[in-house]
Amino acid sequence: MNNKIFLLCLLFTGVFKILSAQENTLQKSMTRGENIYSANCSSCHMPTGEGLGGAFPPLVNSNWLKNQKQIIGVVIKGLEGEIKVNDEVYDAVMPPFNQLSDQEIADVLNFVSNSWGNKQPMIKLEQVKAERK
Repeated sequence: MNNKIFLLCLLFTGVFKILSAQENTLQKSMTRGENIYSANCSSCHMPTGEGLGGAFPPLVNSNWLKNQKQIIGVVIKGLEGEIKVNDEVYDAVMPPFNQLSDQEIADVLNFVSNSWGNKQPMIKLEQVKAERK
């Protein structure tokens, strides 16, 4: 009986450490991403992520941030033409930010995808590398 309790405690401790490590990794990525956002994105999307009405779409509670492959591609390749974000149409140009490293892109997207009411899974470095090819 004591062995079973010990094994269960060991199992729960291991699961907790894995979950904590993943959250810690996301938090570290978001911290780095906040600095990248401030330097590269906030002039259009505003420091609060609210965008600029009619010109630059909001990142606050954004339905657009749910498609990870799409948003990675937009940061790497830019975007031109009409898009609909949160039921509003925008038609502006977003230049590519392909000068950012793959890690910087993952970090900034983790920041915006998990700030201002957004809660998305962590974007991993491998995802960005695959999209850049």
